[in-house]
Amino acid sequence: MESKLNHDPPLTFSITKEAAGERLDAFLAAQIEGWSRSRLQRLIEDGEVLVNGRIVKPSYKLHANDEIEVELTILPSTQFVAEDIPINVIHEDEDLIVVNKPAGMVAHPAAGVTSGTLANALAFHFQRLSSTGGEARPGIVHRLDKGTSGLLVVAKTERAHEHLSDQFRSREVLKSYLALVHGPVEADTGRIDQPIARDRRHRTRMAIVRGGRPALSIYRVRERFDRFTLLDVELKTGRTHQIRVHLAWIKHPVVGDEVYGSGRDKTVADPQLRSEIAKLGRQFLHAERLGFRHPGTQEQMLFRAPAPLELQNFLAELRSTVKSG
Repeated sequence: MESKLNHDPPLTFSITKEAAGERLDAFLAAQIEGWSRSRLQRLIEDGEVLVNGRIVKPSYKLHANDEIEVELTILPSTQFVAEDIPINVIHEDEDLIVVNKPAGMVAHPAAGVTSGTLANALAFHFQRLSSTGGEARPGIVHRLDKGTSGLLVVAKTERAHEHLSDQFRSREVLKSYLALVHGPVEADTGRIDQPIARDRRHRTRMAIVRGGRPALSIYRVRERFDRFTLLDVELKTGRTHQIRVHLAWIKHPVVGDEVYGSGRDKTVADPQLRSEIAKLGRQFLHAERLGFRHPGTQEQMLFRAPAPLELQNFLAELRSTVKSG
């Protein structure tokens, strides 16, 4: 049996006649080293595996010529080393750690990135971390984009990892972001309920795709400016690039987002503001609040991380521009 396997995300498989009739979860367990069948079943149930562009059940029986996409990065563990990189720890106890990730840092090793990640730093600073995500993702329960700063929870034990992952899957975790977007958002509140999948034309990007993974974002206006709007955005799901894709879809892309911004940064009329956006060197997106149930005590926990200085300074610049205008 031959399958087409691409080591850049997403993993893709073309099903041959020989593999027809196999269960999807069993097939993937045989193909993907280091991932148990139970973990893959959860991945499928979370909508991270598509067959012919659609979400299916772990028990789905494969057909010849089926095309499978799996959102998964495989990195040989021999490439992973602990690195002495500073970490901003917000909270630590026997079960978990909450960190404030800076923009510019990748959460864990992926295709083309083998060092300098949060995972490399965690492995250096903490002796005990969950191995549920694999050796190259010690303790990593969820991710933030490289250009996004803010709060992440890290599991120390397998039990804590499983408990937290269950909360993410059942949408019990509060994930609230601060986002500055282009243009005046008309409604004070709104919801964006649009499925997301990998862009067929641009494989490194995500897009609104019919039959993609369900994705729900809820936003509320925090502050209004002449040509920008500051939003609180709560994620009910956790798809790759979800906030950026959703806000771009409603024609209000995140400031500083070069991938989904459609060049809006360069159309800002004020040359001073246009220059300040370029100097940011990041997207104006910050994971400000994170709430979950503690896996050990069952206590409801809520953490807050103020926006980093560069974002606060940019908002101050916007406010001063409004006053001077």
